[in-house]
Amino acid sequence: MSETEIETVATIMRETRIAVLTHVEDGRLVSVPMGTQDLDDPGTIHFITEADTDKVRAIAAHPEVNIAYATDDGWVSVSGTARRNDDRELLGRLWDASAGAFMEGGPDDPNSTLITVTADTARYWTSPGTVATVVQMAKGLVSDGRPDLGDTGTCLLYTSDAADDMQCV
Repeated sequence: MSETEIETVATIMRETRIAVLTHVEDGRLVSVPMGTQDLDDPGTIHFITEADTDKVRAIAAHPEVNIAYATDDGWVSVSGTARRNDDRELLGRLWDASAGAFMEGGPDDPNSTLITVTADTARYWTSPGTVATVVQMAKGLVSDGRPDLGDTGTCLLYTSDAADDMQCV
């Protein structure tokens, strides 16, 4: 993946206020809305949550997750592995007013914790915007041409022992 593609993924992720975290619970896929925190690296994603929740217990048993992000500019689907993270310093740095609105207690509350996702891949789709998409779809309906509805690609976000770089394929 090129640096531009990685930045496209990161931008969509940063601009999404509420992401959708999907995990396995009792053998079923369950999706929950989660507030997007500051994003330094699209390969490591943090969510603030309470430790005594069904999702934290489910993730401990089945750590494979998916996170969906959507903006007017596109969509990102991240696949990765989640874990509970009790890093108090990081929790304090990420804590903001929106976390306080949804959580009982503050960053020092022992029940406040993080879910940290180490991403394996990010699949992205860009959109030329609502009006341009409608125009392109109409063009596709009345002509033999294929509409230009944006770009798509897959980025490998994990860090291997051999390389520290992210790449898109």
